[in-house]
Amino acid sequence: MKQGIHPVSGPVVFRDRSADTLFLMQSTILERLADDHERVTWENGETYPVVDVDVSSASHPFWTGRGRVVDTEGRVERFKRRYGRGR
Repeated sequence: MKQGIHPVSGPVVFRDRSADTLFLMQSTILERLADDHERVTWENGETYPVVDVDVSSASHPFWTGRGRVVDTEGRVERFKRRYGRGR
């Protein structure tokens, strides 16, 4: 493996404020965080930098089952009226 070409990775806490959920995982975002960046104490007593995210699996409608239902029947009917029922 070549030395010096891979980004530095380390543990980071991602916080989804809309779902009030925290995720601890490895990330290469550490290189872009300042030394005085906000930190949070995890369950194991260690402190990690925290990054706020807009959407996560805890708040995304696809994963939570709260997605809205698209009116596909209306679209199909409109298509059939516009272009005929076929031959």
